[in-house]
Amino acid sequence: MRMFDPSSEARGNGKNSTQRHESFFFFCRFIGLDFLTKIRNPCGGFKGIYMQEKKFPMHLPTQRLLYDSRLRMASLPPPPPHVEYPTRETSLDVENLPESETATKHEKTPTQSAVQLTDQTNLLPFKQIIMVFLALSLCVVVSALDSVIVATALSTVAAAFNAGSVISWVPSAYLMTSTAFQPLYGRFSDIFGRKSAMCIAMALYMIGNLIAGFSKTIIQIIVFRGIAGAGGGGIIGMMQIIISDIISLRERGKYQGIIGGVVALGYTIGPVIGGVLAEKVSWRWCFWITLPLSLAATVVVVAVLPLKPVEGDMRKKLLVVDYLGAILTLIGCTLIMLPLIWGGVTFPWASAVVLAPLCSGFLVFLIFCIWEWKGARLPIVPMHIFKHSTVSGVFIVMFVKYGYPVQTTTLAVTNDFFQVALAYSPIHAGLFLIPLLIGQMVSSWVAGMTITRTGRYRTIVYSGFGILAIACGCISIFTENTPKAAMVIIMILAGTGSGMTLQTTTVAVQASVSRKDMSVVTAFRNFIRMLGGAFSLSIASSILNNSMEAKMTALGLSSSAISAIVDDPSILAHPSEIQLSQNAASLILTEGYTTGFQRLFYLNASLGALATVVSFTMVKHKELLRGDEEKLKQEGIAMLKAREAKRHHSDKPETVTEKDLESGTTSANGTH
Repeated sequence: MRMFDPSSEARGNGKNSTQRHESFFFFCRFIGLDFLTKIRNPCGGFKGIYMQEKKFPMHLPTQRLLYDSRLRMASLPPPPPHVEYPTRETSLDVENLPESETATKHEKTPTQSAVQLTDQTNLLPFKQIIMVFLALSLCVVVSALDSVIVATALSTVAAAFNAGSVISWVPSAYLMTSTAFQPLYGRFSDIFGRKSAMCIAMALYMIGNLIAGFSKTIIQIIVFRGIAGAGGGGIIGMMQIIISDIISLRERGKYQGIIGGVVALGYTIGPVIGGVLAEKVSWRWCFWITLPLSLAATVVVVAVLPLKPVEGDMRKKLLVVDYLGAILTLIGCTLIMLPLIWGGVTFPWASAVVLAPLCSGFLVFLIFCIWEWKGARLPIVPMHIFKHSTVSGVFIVMFVKYGYPVQTTTLAVTNDFFQVALAYSPIHAGLFLIPLLIGQMVSSWVAGMTITRTGRYRTIVYSGFGILAIACGCISIFTENTPKAAMVIIMILAGTGSGMTLQTTTVAVQASVSRKDMSVVTAFRNFIRMLGGAFSLSIASSILNNSMEAKMTALGLSSSAISAIVDDPSILAHPSEIQLSQNAASLILTEGYTTGFQRLFYLNASLGALATVVSFTMVKHKELLRGDEEKLKQEGIAMLKAREAKRHHSDKPETVTEKDLESGTTSANGTH
């Protein structure tokens, strides 16, 4: 028996084919392919043929089957209602937000339509801010101390393993991984929570340093310092992100200015601690000394950080991670950082070993940008943040300013200049860096207080870069005849310019975007700053080495002597060790190293001037008061009260009531 009983006309050639279509559509609906019941009509419109509307003979068992299935469908419970989880957008008062935030909020981006993130903003009262701030300061001190303590002990480590030719890989491995992981922490903290991201960063840092202290070979130290860098790179960035969650935008500058002072303090006392440990105790303690403080900082952060929990289970969080973007970031950073480490030291800059990975790294970053723009569901670096001129301007000046003047070349190259060209002892040379760090510490705090009181930051930013440019120009004229008092004043001036721009640029980018993008712009700003630092050291080394090699070649030195001097310029203080006359050593210093030093700071001054122009033209002022901050402060106070009430309630012993006994149940402390 056939399922359908079409008429003989329907089977004829050229006859009416409507019943054939009806048979096909019914079969599709019967097997569950409902979407095939709508077919585009060649003449336009949809040819929708539904069995309720088109009646034709149907086999009786088939009718009963459809009837029974409809009864079963009707007996099923209704589907659960759709639940809207709280998102960043739901907590924002759009009507009272500044123009920059509302404009970004109403932009329809792929991120907003695909993934919703929990708003972790929790503005706290002053007492709670102080507790959290002290915990974060401990984390920052750990990071600042570690970088300079280990750098001080490198010569001792090199002697212990007879690894002078590869010892530079110890700080390079840390710099490479800390730079590569920097942009990942911003988005990962959005997905998994600020507290989790900070704890992961501290854990990686502690594990890497702990095992590095037990290393038996220089390769082990390099590898484990790379692991420590993967965590250390996120500590300062996560501190800035957490501060943006618990402190209002206008008050943020004051606290970030204090953090800048804490960083400068760590840079000041770190070399002293590192030198004492390396000479009097053991170089291994240079890796271990910060571990107790790191553990204490982590415990305090977990205990006192009252941030909102992130909605969603772990499976959903893992599904929205931009894995391809993270892989491209790590590969691109590695391909760019390695040539910067090799160039001019291990291999010539013009060699294929340097140029091939460098060009490949830029290509990978181009692919990364395209993927983040078009393909990523939740981008690590959303491309729409570059629409704001302030954000783009800050990224440019961070690369330029931290790529050359104070934080890298001034600290590293100036210290070498005092020892090599002016024949100062290491301790004497280190004393001249203290005025720079003091100027940075004081100016950072003053700039933060000024922002809090006035609500203005733009003038501070471009004025700081201008002062920095002047200071770099003055440093270029340092000679052995320059008065020490003048050197101290100039170093204070350089530190002042650096401090004025250190945290104010963070406030500028955070004021230019909405809260949902605050973590990613903060992390990417730090990434650009560290990437610029890597470029700076490579260019500084190339300028100094090329100047010295040109002079040594003119003097007719052997290739072995040239290599020895380039690897360790301080050997010029003892020229007899390489069979070099005192007169030739003086010429190399005065016309080689000193000339390269002057050229380097000419470049620094020029780039400082460029940063001044860019910040003046691109960095725009945004109002630091947002309409929803008072509401968020009240919500933060209410959350703290609720948490305190819950804690007091849990401390009370629970009792068994008569109702519980009658129902046969007991409380947690009861028995049955």
